[in-house]
Amino acid sequence: MAKLQIVEFPDPRLRTVAKPVEDFNEALADFVEDLFETMYEEQGIGLAASQVDVHEQVLVMDTSEERNAPKAFINPEIIASSGTQVYEEGCLSVPGIYAKVERAEQITVQARRPDGSTFEVELEGLDAVCLQHEMDHLQGKLFVDYLSPLKRQMVRKRLEKARRQARQDAQVPSAV
Repeated sequence: MAKLQIVEFPDPRLRTVAKPVEDFNEALADFVEDLFETMYEEQGIGLAASQVDVHEQVLVMDTSEERNAPKAFINPEIIASSGTQVYEEGCLSVPGIYAKVERAEQITVQARRPDGSTFEVELEGLDAVCLQHEMDHLQGKLFVDYLSPLKRQMVRKRLEKARRQARQDAQVPSAV
């Protein structure tokens, strides 16, 4: 298993629409394990393949407190939804930024497992929010797209400032 590099906003690769997975093989299973490892190490609750610059319809999530309920979704499709809920979301590709987003409260999803078998599941609450958030990534959409253009520009500037500061901090020799 390997930790993967997460692509950060505003990188244009995050806007790529993912293609359906056609080959269900050991390489796919290994990639899913790498997604889980990366998500857990980064303290996330979900991660889409698009976030690591792999543009296939693969996502993983684990919203459990104990971090012991991993779920993988290949070629996910929402076949029913109901209600609405507003949840404050964050994203590993938009570090340190949180915003309220309105999404369906309950969803029914059809997907495939890494072995190719199909399944259907009903999700609600945080699980529904997380899956919809990660499915947006597969469509080249980010949670900041739900914000006003002004707020989105503020997010971009805040992230650019943080990156500049991190680069400066890395260049300053430490005092001995």
